[in-house]
Amino acid sequence: MQSERMSEKEEHWDLTITPRDRLLAIDWKEIWRYRDMYVLFVERNFRTAYKQTILGPLWFIITPVLSVIVYATVFGGIANIPTDGIPPILFYLLGISVWGYFSSSLSATSNSFVSNADIFGKVYFPRIIMPLVAVTTNLLAFAIQLAIFAAFYIYYAATGTELTIHWQIVLFPILMLILALMAVGFGMIFSSMTTKYRDLQIMLAKIISLWVYITPVIYPLSMVTNEKLHLAMSLNPVTPVMEAIKYSLLGQGQFSWLWLGYSVAFTAVLLVFGLMLFNKVQKSFMDTV
Repeated sequence: MQSERMSEKEEHWDLTITPRDRLLAIDWKEIWRYRDMYVLFVERNFRTAYKQTILGPLWFIITPVLSVIVYATVFGGIANIPTDGIPPILFYLLGISVWGYFSSSLSATSNSFVSNADIFGKVYFPRIIMPLVAVTTNLLAFAIQLAIFAAFYIYYAATGTELTIHWQIVLFPILMLILALMAVGFGMIFSSMTTKYRDLQIMLAKIISLWVYITPVIYPLSMVTNEKLHLAMSLNPVTPVMEAIKYSLLGQGQFSWLWLGYSVAFTAVLLVFGLMLFNKVQKSFMDTV
């Protein structure tokens, strides 16, 4: 009897992990406590992206440059698709970099549960960290590509090419944040659903590969003259953000507060739904993954 009392006194739990009842709950204090793990995951993803490759991080530069060459040759040279007077290299490089960040973040976030199942089964940390890690890792790659764009921009400006920067450039971080949150929202939805339906990963890859063609990445939205088609493409939540970025950095594009408001509202609804589904699935996903 005395030994039982002693064992009860010796037992002391520093942390009790219980599932949250509120589907919209985000424990920011807990996320902050695990900030070191967040940084470690970002470093791990960035270092292992091209581990055991000959060129290593240079692929962050080579990939967009090769894409620009192909797009400029096929769409600019053969198909004669206009770039609204912007040098093709700048037009395609900006579009590819922005779209690449969004699509890569979406793909990485959508695999949050499946690709980290082994870690989730051994160590506890806030699961919401993994989608945040995905968008942060891809942000580092985007920063490298943006530096390449800045170098080409300076070159063209120095050689006399007329380029216009609008004051909306101050909104650039906010516009990228919208894309990041949109990718997180979509990613959390697909990540939650792929724990049970793995073929959704294949479907998402197909969606992304087709999505780029209904987004003004390789062509300006101004060339779409059909009103109904123009409206349909504007309803693509990425389109207003992409056009606003081009307008602010290149001086060409369509900047609309109304359509940006639509993208923000779409992203907000998407995040709420994605977070609810994510929190619901994370309670029992180890049983189905």
